[in-house]
Amino acid sequence: MSQAGLLILVVNPGAGSTKLGLFRGASLLAEEVLRHSPEAIASPRMADQLPMRLSAVREFLARAAPGARLDAVVGRGGLLGPVPAGTLRATPEMADELLRGPRGEHASNLGVPIALAVAADHGCPAFTVDPVSVDELVPEARPTGLAGVERHSFAHALNIRAVARRHARETGRALEELRLVVAHLGTGVSLAALREGRMVDVVNPQDEGPFAGDRAGGVPVTAVVDLCFAPGAERGAVRRRLFGDGGLWALLGTRDAREAVARAAAGDAAAVLAVEAMAYQVAKSIGAMAVALDGRVDAVILTGGMAWQEGVVGPIRRRVEWIAPVALLPGEDELAALAEGVLRVLTGEEAARDYAPPPSGR
Repeated sequence: MSQAGLLILVVNPGAGSTKLGLFRGASLLAEEVLRHSPEAIASPRMADQLPMRLSAVREFLARAAPGARLDAVVGRGGLLGPVPAGTLRATPEMADELLRGPRGEHASNLGVPIALAVAADHGCPAFTVDPVSVDELVPEARPTGLAGVERHSFAHALNIRAVARRHARETGRALEELRLVVAHLGTGVSLAALREGRMVDVVNPQDEGPFAGDRAGGVPVTAVVDLCFAPGAERGAVRRRLFGDGGLWALLGTRDAREAVARAAAGDAAAVLAVEAMAYQVAKSIGAMAVALDGRVDAVILTGGMAWQEGVVGPIRRRVEWIAPVALLPGEDELAALAEGVLRVLTGEEAARDYAPPPSGR
């Protein structure tokens, strides 16, 4: 099937907004960021926000393409259980799991429920692409030193895999031929080692790795134990300190890497140390992912919002360019990445996958 005439709606819910893109094939026809009032998103339960966000998406469609019939809808993947990489069919069971939020409440959990509802309006299929829980870890990457406690795959898989495909196209090689280390440098930092097109190991920003804009990264275990048992300690407060009030925010009072780099360039000693330490930790994690590829790496790819900042990229490149050439693919075009995943299925390039809910507790 030719992709040229296919009309696809892309839905990417964020904490305070919903990003939408209407694509005709690979061409973006319309794009809008729907800003939601604090009152509308006051409930921490995503299920409570669904009617408001769904209504706003339908209003966007009425403005952008009145009377048009969609060929597919794709929503950003949320906190699902382990899934294979690629494009997955959205199902009511998947939507129900996301709205219940057994792995946490996050705005991305609304992507699939919105996509399914809009797809039902148009009689077309709904999908999601490369959610954060893509799990292709090799067996030796899973165990820890505690029986029954395993490492889990959790990373910015959508952008990591999209830039890996882009790098393969730009170098004229198949992704399956390449051995890549990809570092996503955003508010959270995650990394992946790709071999034969698979993410065989990752640096999970929930558990390990570099600190970033507001994530504490890999904190010494003894310090975490002390935090948990400090007088008055409460689970939610400890989690907030590690995920939301950590990283650059804890060290410099800003979550914005641009501000941190600017302050470092102006001679702020605390900012100089924080930016250098963050880059140093990213470089160490790149080295770890190179080990996962037996030291044979075709390229190190730096992507995400912080990859625009030479003050961050420069110190990383200096430390890792001995491993492999460093390719810079900054930013993250999530709308296009989601649309491309659906196009691969609709044109027969790739088969859609099914989601199998994991056993209880995973």
